[in-house]
Amino acid sequence: MGAGSIGCFVGGCLEAERAAAVTFVGRPSLAGPIAAHGLTLRGFGREQHLAPAEVQFETEVGALEASQVVLCCVKSGATAAAAKALAEVLRPEAVVVSLQNGIRNAEILRRHLPRQRVVSAVVGFNVVIHEGAVFQQTTTGPLVVEAEEGSRDDPWIAALRSAGLQVELAKPIAPEQWTKLVVNLNNAISALSGAPTPAMLLSPKYRRAMTLLLDEALAVLHAAGIETAKFRGVPLRLMSRILKLPTPIVRLVLRAQLEVDPESRASMYQDLERGRKTEVDVLNGEIVRLAGACGVEAPLNRRIVELVREAEDGGKGCPHLDADVLLAALLSGEPSG
Repeated sequence: MGAGSIGCFVGGCLEAERAAAVTFVGRPSLAGPIAAHGLTLRGFGREQHLAPAEVQFETEVGALEASQVVLCCVKSGATAAAAKALAEVLRPEAVVVSLQNGIRNAEILRRHLPRQRVVSAVVGFNVVIHEGAVFQQTTTGPLVVEAEEGSRDDPWIAALRSAGLQVELAKPIAPEQWTKLVVNLNNAISALSGAPTPAMLLSPKYRRAMTLLLDEALAVLHAAGIETAKFRGVPLRLMSRILKLPTPIVRLVLRAQLEVDPESRASMYQDLERGRKTEVDVLNGEIVRLAGACGVEAPLNRRIVELVREAEDGGKGCPHLDADVLLAALLSGEPSG
């Protein structure tokens, strides 16, 4: 449900490896390219193609009526509407798995799907869409699922693993979700700069903007008494210290921690470029809301939300702010121009 970059990639892996029969429900804007080209999956040793006849891509939620497991991949702002639509068609025994950014999506799904079981998950990798219905994984990472080995979720988790996806289990999953959210605070910098992720990580000034947002968020989480998980084995506070080191050292550490495609960019950048509403409110905006609830301030995350909203309202796509302009706008609170 919500077969965009993540949905088509994960569903495509399941279909390509014959791990499960998949029905995709997504935008009409993707239906045409997939009908013409099929679906191509790329990234980190994967190169697979599904012909158009092998992809059941629909635009109406009724196509999911017989589904046993639904992977919900819609943007966070569309969660309630998607849940209401699913409630009209799903069987009571269906499982709905939230593969979404943010903290609150599973709660929203459960509110509107009281008969179905909802499971949270965290997507630890990024996927971009290229022309011709090509879905390219641009960073490595696992799917983290709120489950335990030996549970009733074993069959569909086994299917995901059979599809060549790295799946890890965590219960409770909240620390993993908060860690993903904190790491994703950088999506706003990607969206405003247009810089590929590797270039952004190797720029001292972009990294300074990243660590300013990160450190502020960690202070807010500390005030709220919220624990985070390690990110690829590294505590978030240590990650902040690493990002403040000289660039040659950062390059060595990052090379050991994860693989990143040279052209990788955050999905928030893609949303701006397509004139769509971003998820900044459920990422940086979540830190701002939490700060308010705790009686503390989060002025930097509040400012980055304002900058992204300015870009959304402008309707001209990514503003391509260089590091000096972005950092100045973040620190001064002045318009970005």
